[in-house]
Amino acid sequence: MAEEGGRKYSVMLIVGLIVVGLILAGGISYFIATKVISAKADGKPAPREPGVFLKLGDPKDGLIVNIGGVTSGRYLKIGVILELKPAKNAPPAGGKAASPDEIKSLDAVVQLLRSQKVEDFEPSRQERLKDLIKSEVNRALGEERVYEVFITNFVLQ
Repeated sequence: MAEEGGRKYSVMLIVGLIVVGLILAGGISYFIATKVISAKADGKPAPREPGVFLKLGDPKDGLIVNIGGVTSGRYLKIGVILELKPAKNAPPAGGKAASPDEIKSLDAVVQLLRSQKVEDFEPSRQERLKDLIKSEVNRALGEERVYEVFITNFVLQ
């Protein structure tokens, strides 16, 4: 009888160790998997489809806008190129008429530039200006379509 009690005790001990081992192995596997996946995600940006470049304004001069109010006499000549996510229902390129996306984008950028103060065009605030342009064009187009904003020419007089 004493032998039967000892066997029950040793079987329960083995089953308990197996359960604890499985729980420990599962926890370690979960920890490693989440750390490895997050490390890979942080290292590389998510792949995206290639963008379509859209130059706003005149092909040669870009945009020329008066800033700082009607009476200020200050002008800004700026070249803005937008990298847009391709539209699923986009008309074929090559036509002389401007696309609706181009018209909406141009309107949003001109309104934004005209509403800014002269101090907002300092070189240290260029990244903020790009972010403003991106958010305004996205708002005008009704979805997150702008990947990147490039300023290729900037003259303030």
